[in-house]
Amino acid sequence: MESSTGGTTSAARAAEVLLEFGRRSSALGVSEIARSTGISKAVTHRILTTFVECGLLLYEPSTRRYLLGPAAATLGARALDVSPLRRVARSALEDLQRATGETATVTGRLPGGRVYLDQVESTQEIKMTVELGRRFELYSGSSGRIILAYLSESEQEDVLSRQLTRLTGKTITDPAALRAVLQEARERGVCRSTGERQEGAASIAAPVFGADGTVVGSLSVCGPSYRMTDEAFDRYEDALVEAAQRVSRALGYRQVHAPVGEPV
Repeated sequence: MESSTGGTTSAARAAEVLLEFGRRSSALGVSEIARSTGISKAVTHRILTTFVECGLLLYEPSTRRYLLGPAAATLGARALDVSPLRRVARSALEDLQRATGETATVTGRLPGGRVYLDQVESTQEIKMTVELGRRFELYSGSSGRIILAYLSESEQEDVLSRQLTRLTGKTITDPAALRAVLQEARERGVCRSTGERQEGAASIAAPVFGADGTVVGSLSVCGPSYRMTDEAFDRYEDALVEAAQRVSRALGYRQVHAPVGEPV
């Protein structure tokens, strides 16, 4: 019989393998997953086989690669349905979209990353939309970076110490430059981004806090960069901050203490 410690280790390895599919947008092979996770190929293969058997993954014999299966899609959809942040943010997003005319989004924090939970799309013909349920990094784009700005110093350094991939010609990958941007975001309470995660797109985001004062996500207004100018950012900032504070209060945050990492 497997010990509790061994069982915990096995569960952690299985979770790490499954989470790897949330970090990538393509099918993955055994060797690729083993390299990324540090788990042996033999153990990785056993975990993948189990996930295929229960429908969490699908196996493509022609490519010998794996991708997320229907059971994973069911779990993802259910997670969105029951998310407290998504639920309380919906009316704020609707109001924010009406006030700005642009797409309004809510993002939830993940360990070392983030995920879009919901959006209310702009009614304009040319507009921005986001991919719900996909994991994104924290260092690029306003929705992620405003979350990163309110994490503890150790959590920030954990993100900044990794290999930061350049997504566009405007992506900031220098840790020193990012630290300066994060400091400015903390001072202003909002973060702006133009063309850093996606060419031709721009956004402004504000943090959302939970009852314990930790940052749990963000709200953003996003649109084509030719409309999302500095002047537009200035116009939308007050409505955005007010909407984010409204969602924070609905989650139980009462500002009785500074957010975690914030000077008191």
